[in-house]
Amino acid sequence: MKNNTKEPVSVQPLVDVVKALRAPNGCPWDQKQTHESLRRYFIEETYEVVDAIDNKDMPNLREELGDVLLQVVFHSQLAEEAGHFTLQDVINDVTEKMIRRHPHVFNPENDEKSYSWDELKAKEKKNIQKSVLDGVSKGLPALVAAYKLQEKAAKLGFDWDELDPVWVKVSEEMGEFKEAIVQNDRENMEKEAGDVLFSLINLLRWYKISGENALNRTNTKFRQRFLHVEACVNQSDRSWEDFSLAELDAFWEEAKVQEK
Repeated sequence: MKNNTKEPVSVQPLVDVVKALRAPNGCPWDQKQTHESLRRYFIEETYEVVDAIDNKDMPNLREELGDVLLQVVFHSQLAEEAGHFTLQDVINDVTEKMIRRHPHVFNPENDEKSYSWDELKAKEKKNIQKSVLDGVSKGLPALVAAYKLQEKAAKLGFDWDELDPVWVKVSEEMGEFKEAIVQNDRENMEKEAGDVLFSLINLLRWYKISGENALNRTNTKFRQRFLHVEACVNQSDRSWEDFSLAELDAFWEEAKVQEK
């Protein structure tokens, strides 16, 4: 149900719940959590938000955004208990940052209005970062990190001037991967496989396609089609081993037709 009231948005009810869970008479599970133990849940909840967006599932998106917000509140509560910062600090910091990075909106008379987002971001961190790549978190999923590393380097001019060499690089890396396979060199196979993926991400970047989003969509498509194959097998009086690959593939093609 939509909330059509004009009351100010407040996160305080959720803050109060988390504080109660962390209190001495609260929940044992919540009491023993740390930033490190919650890390996996933050990642999982974020991907569930992405899944809801890909599925255009607004009710689920609403729920999953709440789960992400819970993670933000929980981490802020842990930090406050340790004397590092509060949730209000987090809100204040990001609010000030958004205003600072949009001078053309919030301070149109400022002479920094001509700076791009990336230039303003670089100015903020010039005393912290030793490299432009420091802004790419090592905790990112590999596909996302590859895209951002290439994007950062490209903004400094470390990139091809045209598309053709990018295609050539993909073919070159595929050739080296095949050669490693022929040599049966497991370590080199993994290295060259990584180079293939990195070059493909670079190619996608040229077409302004996120490899993470593209693969997510394919994963979702595979899941839906395989569920149909699985249902067809389960509805029969035969086991998986009794079906030929051609028969299973026919179910797969049925799933593809149903998508249309």
